[in-house]
Parts: sequence; C-alpha cells; structure tokens
Amino acid sequence: MKYIHLTIVEREKIQKLLWQKKSLRYIAQKIGRSVSSISREMKRNCPSKRKYTPRKAHERAVVKRTKRGREDRLKNEDVRIYVKQKLKENWSPEQISGCIKRDIKEYISHEAIYQYIYSEIHRNGYGTVRKQAEDLRVYLKRRHKRRVKKGMRRCQRIYNTQGISIDCRPKSVETRKQIGHWEGDSIVSKKSKVILNTLVERKTGYVFITKAKSGTAKETCTAVVSRLSILPPQFRKTLTLDNGSENTCHEELTHLLGIRCFKCHPYHSWERGTNENTNGLVRWYLPKGTDFDTISDEQISAIEFALNTRPRKRLGWKTPLQMMRVALKG
Repeated sequence: MKYIHLTIVEREKIQKLLWQKKSLRYIAQKIGRSVSSISREMKRNCPSKRKYTPRKAHERAVVKRTKRGREDRLKNEDVRIYVKQKLKENWSPEQISGCIKRDIKEYISHEAIYQYIYSEIHRNGYGTVRKQAEDLRVYLKRRHKRRVKKGMRRCQRIYNTQGISIDCRPKSVETRKQIGHWEGDSIVSKKSKVILNTLVERKTGYVFITKAKSGTAKETCTAVVSRLSILPPQFRKTLTLDNGSENTCHEELTHLLGIRCFKCHPYHSWERGTNENTNGLVRWYLPKGTDFDTISDEQISAIEFALNTRPRKRLGWKTPLQMMRVALKG
C-alpha cells in the first residue's frame, strides 16, 4: 500500500488532540493513521517535549521531501573531484561543463554543478555546511550566499552623450566576426586614487589590464595608448566607452591610434557587456575595497594572463590568448 504523507489538516488535528492531552494511540485512531507514524512525527517535530507547531512541521516535511534522494548531485566521485579541482582553479561551472567531456570523458551540465554547490548548505544557503561537505560558494565569481534570479537594473537619469553615440557604431561590430573592436572601462577603489583600466576585445575576449595613477582623462589616455599601440592598425578598429569623465579623451585616442571611439548611452552598462563581465572576473581576484596602489605590476600581469588563458564557451573552449595568437600570425 502506498504511503500518503501527513497533510496540514491532519497536523492541526494532532495539535488539538495534544492540547487535550490525548495519547498517541488515541490520536492515531482519530485521524486514521498508525501509531508509529504519529510517534515519528513527534520525534521529528517535538523533541524534548517542546511545543508542537503544525505549520512549521508541515513546512519542514515539504522541504525534506523535495531534497529526498538528491544528496549526491553529481554522477560519481571522479566527476566530483574534477568539479572541485576546477572550481579551485577559478573555473566557472559553465567552463567545467564545457571541458569535462574532453578531459575525463564524462558529461555534467553547469546547472547540476550549481545545484551541487548549493545543496551542500543547510536552509537553502542560510544555514551551516552539511556534514562531510565543503562550502564551494567561495570559488564562484559572484560568491552569492543563495542563488538569485537574474535581472537588469532600472535606468536612471539620462544625460546627453559626449562624443559619437553607440547608435552610429557599425552594426558589424555586434556580430563579433572581426577582431579589432574593443570595449574600455575603469575599475576604481575607495581605498586609493590608483585605478585599473581594462580593455577587452569583443571577438576573442582578450583583455589588457593597466594600472593608472589616477582616474583623470590624461592618465586613462596614456594607459589605453600604451596597450593598444603595440597591436597592428587592423586590430584597432573601434573602441566603445562609457560616459565617465575619464573617457573625455576620445578625440585624442582617435588621433593617436586611428581608432574610432563610440560612447554608450548613460546608465546602459549592458552595451559594454563583454567589458562588464570581464571587470566582474577581475573583481574576483581584487575584490571591492582593495588598495590598487599595493598591487604590483607583476600581480596585475598574472591576473591578466589568468583571464586570457581561461577557456571560453563561445570560442569552442579555446582561450582568448590562443585566438589572438592565431589572428596575429594570420
């Protein structure tokens, strides 16, 4: 005979009969359940003779039911070892999913990896780490305590764009079929005047990270010119920037590099989505509050190299460095 779980109505009847100080056998007869079922209900939800609350007992039962038989989210021990190893090497779940078949002849989706990571924590992320488990959330780029739905921030006040609008940028840039289209931004810290200038190539995802003494237009211009000038002219087609004061040097960049500069609409950061995503990866190495003045050029170069040697899904799991080298040789 198939077992049917206790309902909230039955639990409320149990509470009422307990108030009347009825025995477990009497309660079982009244609601048509076995004595053992009532006994287990008391042990789970009323230890040490504490007050029985039907609502909390029912919520606890529903949560337990949804997690039943799902402790081991990944297929086998080899997969779990591989996933943990790559997470600790700063790979994202999507990168792991894309490369696991090539590396150990197994398959697992990135969603299963996320579920595995968060299933190791009690109370949907608010509780403690489960026994013999490890908190792997610290290896995720965003380090969210719980999984949250994706969304977009609302636009704020709109100002006039200084420079050539992104609306005038060639539509071919959006296809990512040509190398030479860049996005630029600055990463700032409240701890120092030193900033980081980031430049990301849209097709390959190749990134330049450069320290600048300040966030002035002059320093930003110097940083951009120092990095892009080492590339052949055909790799310097366009540069998309935001409307920050540090980017008012767009005319000088065009003069020195021969690159066409375009400005995003105010508060439309997704128009530089590649750059925003890359800045998020940089923040994984240098979280908010980091004093960039204490970070050496060697450390910046190491972070830049790490990002340029990360396999990317849209590149067929090749790295930005591999793609850039092929393009330069061609």
